[in-house]
Amino acid sequence: MNEDHEDAAKPLENVQASTAPRSFSPAETLTCAACLRANAPTRTSCLYCGSALPVSTASENSQRPTLKPLEKWERGYNTILAPHQAGHVNEESLMEIAGLLRLDASDLKRILEINEALPLCRAATFDEASLIERRLGALGLRALTVSDEDLREQVLTPKRIRAAELTPATLVLHPTGGGEVRSLSWSDVVLLLTGRLMVHKVASAERQGRWMGGSQPELASASETYADEAVLDIYSADDGWRIAANHFDFSCVGQQKSLMATENFRTLASILRARASLATYDDSFTRVRQALACVWKPDQNVEVRGLKRERPGKYSTETLTTSDNEAQFTRYALLRYYFLSQGRADINT
Repeated sequence: MNEDHEDAAKPLENVQASTAPRSFSPAETLTCAACLRANAPTRTSCLYCGSALPVSTASENSQRPTLKPLEKWERGYNTILAPHQAGHVNEESLMEIAGLLRLDASDLKRILEINEALPLCRAATFDEASLIERRLGALGLRALTVSDEDLREQVLTPKRIRAAELTPATLVLHPTGGGEVRSLSWSDVVLLLTGRLMVHKVASAERQGRWMGGSQPELASASETYADEAVLDIYSADDGWRIAANHFDFSCVGQQKSLMATENFRTLASILRARASLATYDDSFTRVRQALACVWKPDQNVEVRGLKRERPGKYSTETLTTSDNEAQFTRYALLRYYFLSQGRADINT
């Protein structure tokens, strides 16, 4: 098995987190200023109306983040781990941190062992993210908050290009769909980042003998497909572009062009690295992908294709489940670009 697909992290042994609910006295509860209802002192927002709860000296150390899953369209706040932290966390603190972040201890350990700037969680509000950052600091783990706005997701999301021209002085990019051609001097390129886009699809059909009649459905058919494509992102100071190996004209590599897209992709990446000699080259995504997925999970989409009548009294429903990591890779690329543009040498590796 390719090491990129191995589950390298091993679960902690002989350690169990307590899941027993805790009760609080009326004096310990927090009253919401908006709806006047009592909340547990561990909450940062009201359970009933969602308003921010007041922070007292007594509740500051007991509050825990809600960390509700965000919709695709929602803007969030990412808690990013500073590297070189794994050796500073003992197993007791590891379990406490895992509980705080709503992570499995094995997933948290995997992130720490990578020893790079990776997301630990994604919060809905700045206050919640700040609480997480403070609590982690008290437990000996250094982190910082980076919002989706800081990453400029809507501005810098890379545009796909279909072809390029390589001259001694410039890189000319031709966007997919006939957009505006962009010309960059080689010194304008600040980041080259490679990765892989992976799409996993599972299609299944369930057959039921009597529609609405109560008989148990049976699996009629199932199929599974997997697509894996190499990509290279190119960033200047104010924009980003993406080359996808299976959708790019490699004529720009000239006589070095071969019949294999994978070979052409490697050749192009080598040429770009040589000519954009001032740019940072980053190929870390493949190595950190498993740890990254603990927090920034690939997008999942389930499509039910409706009821199909096969013959009298026999019906089936088809379902297509798709997992796609493109948004995950884009967010990681923007994170690396953010650290580079901020000059965070202490965090960017």
